[in-house]
Amino acid sequence: MLFRRVGQRPVLAVLVAAVGIAFSGILFRLSHVSASTGAFYRCVWALPPLFVLAHLEDRRYGKRNRRAVLLAWLAGAFFAADLILWHNAIELVGAGLATVLGNTQVVLVGLLAWALLGEKPQRSSLVAIPIVGFGVVLISGALEQGAYGSNPRLGAIYGVLTGVAYAGFLLTLRQGSKDLRRPAGPLFTATLSSAIGCAAIGLVIGDLDLTPSLSATGWLVVLALSSQVLGWLLISSSLPRLPAVVTSILLTLQPVLSVIFAALIIDESPSRLQLAGAGCILAGLIVATVGRRQVSMSEPELAC
Repeated sequence: MLFRRVGQRPVLAVLVAAVGIAFSGILFRLSHVSASTGAFYRCVWALPPLFVLAHLEDRRYGKRNRRAVLLAWLAGAFFAADLILWHNAIELVGAGLATVLGNTQVVLVGLLAWALLGEKPQRSSLVAIPIVGFGVVLISGALEQGAYGSNPRLGAIYGVLTGVAYAGFLLTLRQGSKDLRRPAGPLFTATLSSAIGCAAIGLVIGDLDLTPSLSATGWLVVLALSSQVLGWLLISSSLPRLPAVVTSILLTLQPVLSVIFAALIIDESPSRLQLAGAGCILAGLIVATVGRRQVSMSEPELAC
C-alpha cells in the first residue's frame, strides 16, 4: 500500500505528519463548534477513506482476529474521552498550550504501562515527571495573574486528563496493532468507536450539534482528513522504522509548531511563564523519550 511505501522514508513522513497535525487544535478553533461537535465530526469525516483503506487491507491480508478488533474498539473509547477533554482544554487555555499539555502522555504512558502491563518504566521517564509537572503548574497560571486563557487552571487539568486518556488509547491500540502491514484497519475501528463515544458524550452533556454550519463543516473535514487520516497513517507506518532518539526529536516538533501556528494564525498570546511551562514540558518529553530502549513496535506519540 501507499503508506507502506511512504514508510520507507520515515523521517520525511513523520515530519510531514507533525506539521499537519500541528494544525489540529487551530482547525477546531476555526470551526467555532462545541467540544463534542468537533470531536464527533473529526471522526465521522475520517471514516469513509479509512473504510476504503481498511477494506483493501482485509482483501490483501485477510480479516483481523477478534482480539485485535475488540482492542481497537476499546482504544476508540479512550480516544473519544481524549478528544472531548482536549477540545475543552483548547477552549480554556488555547490550542497551542492545550496541545503541549496533551503530550504529557509521553510520560504518563510509561507509568500506566507499569501499573497495568507490568512494564517497568525507564529511569528517564521517572526523571521527567517533576519537569513536566512544573511545566503544567506554570501553564495553569497558578504562579501569576493574568495568564492567557479564559480559565487556564481548569484548562491545565483538562490537558493533563487528555494525556491520561491518550495514554490509554495508545496502550490499547498498540496491543491490538501488532501487524505493521495494516495500519488502516485498527485506525478505522478505533475511529468508528470514538465517533460513537463522542456522540454519546455530547448527547449526555447537551453540546452536540448535528447540523454545524457549512463553514464549520469545511474546517472539520480538513481536520479529519489532515489529522485523523493522513497524519495518523503516516505516523503509524513510519515510526516503527525509526530509532527512539530520532523519533523523540521529530515528535516534539508538533507541539512546538502548534504554539507557533496558534500565535500566528489565531492570535493566541500565552504569558512568558506559560511559554516557560511549555518549554519545561517539551524538555521533559525529550528526557523521557531519549532514554527509552528501542522497542519492536513504536508508540505513536503525537497528541491528537
